[in-house]
Amino acid sequence: MPLLLLDLDNTLLDRAGPFRAWGERFLDGIGAPPGDIDWLLSIDADGLTDRWDVADAIRERYDLRIPSIDLVEELHDGVVAFTRLDPLVACTLQIADGAGWIPVIVSNGVVRQQEPKIRRTGLDRYVADWVISEEAGVSKPNPRIFALAAQRVRMPLRGAWVVGDGPEADIGGAAAVGLPSVWLHRGRTWSDNRFAPTRTADGLIAAVATVLAG
Repeated sequence: MPLLLLDLDNTLLDRAGPFRAWGERFLDGIGAPPGDIDWLLSIDADGLTDRWDVADAIRERYDLRIPSIDLVEELHDGVVAFTRLDPLVACTLQIADGAGWIPVIVSNGVVRQQEPKIRRTGLDRYVADWVISEEAGVSKPNPRIFALAAQRVRMPLRGAWVVGDGPEADIGGAAAVGLPSVWLHRGRTWSDNRFAPTRTADGLIAAVATVLAG
């Protein structure tokens, strides 16, 4: 029974849409121009910018008196509130499980945001377990986090596949640990010459189909 090591944000759960939805609501609430959503998305950098840095940038741009810690919590809770599990993703995970694969989430991020996403959306019912970098003390692309995921479900890494949208974190991590991978391209072109995904796909359903077929 091989492992299916899955990224969370923009792989199992849409992150870009919920962040935009939260951002538009937040900016409207403080009276910012609607066009400022593009600035906020740029600062966020698809979730790669540290939340404290995003909070500080917002406070400085709009001269807000909100404490940074409160704004960071708003960033965390707001995105979670808009996050939903696509029924097709749930169905795909059930198919993978029925085919003998063990789905495990391997996610960078803080427990306070990532775990509520997993539990409140019901995603926890479709995976065997999950590892979050803050709790694990190591983050992707470090091979140790993938080893920890395997240990969590008491299975070997041999035969596992990694699926994710992050070139460095997911595909670089898979290469570092010597595992095949599927990159969710999200309309992007692969440009890193240090390593490359085994396969590419336009979404989770196609990615899992590739793994099951290969």
